[in-house]
Amino acid sequence: MIAPTDWYTREFRFDLPLEAWAGTVERLRGTPARLADRLLPLSADLLTQCPGEEWSIQEHAGHLLDLCEIEMGRLDDILSGAPFLRTADLENRKTYAANYNTHALKDILAAFHRERGRFVERLERLDIHDIQLSALHPRLKQPLRVIDHAWFFAEHDDHHLAQITFLINTL
Repeated sequence: MIAPTDWYTREFRFDLPLEAWAGTVERLRGTPARLADRLLPLSADLLTQCPGEEWSIQEHAGHLLDLCEIEMGRLDDILSGAPFLRTADLENRKTYAANYNTHALKDILAAFHRERGRFVERLERLDIHDIQLSALHPRLKQPLRVIDHAWFFAEHDDHHLAQITFLINTL
């Protein structure tokens, strides 16, 4: 199996047409179900097995939960007219500190479902004007419209789902 590309080396083009909005929101809505579908059949031993210094499958799931805060905060930044998006913790200290391998998987999945649901509900209340508002992404040094922000997080979700699939197939 081919390993997923490193997230930080990926290059992104933010040129989605506005017509992609509904599909992008659906991708975000569907991630909790796709995550549960992949993880619930797995044993606790497989979920929490750490390959070297890498995250376990369960830690990848916890990381998606952790990022709900930044996805919501960055939406606030754009909608409030901030010129720059808040910075993310590129060292992922929150994920490491959470020690997700000691948590019940069902609790991680339930919290992610709840928090992502809140984000999707907010996105669904936006209008055509709102989804075109933008702010500068601090790491990528590119402006992100709300539609780009949503797509970026959908891509991030898929990145971690691909990492999880890679771990399932290689552990």
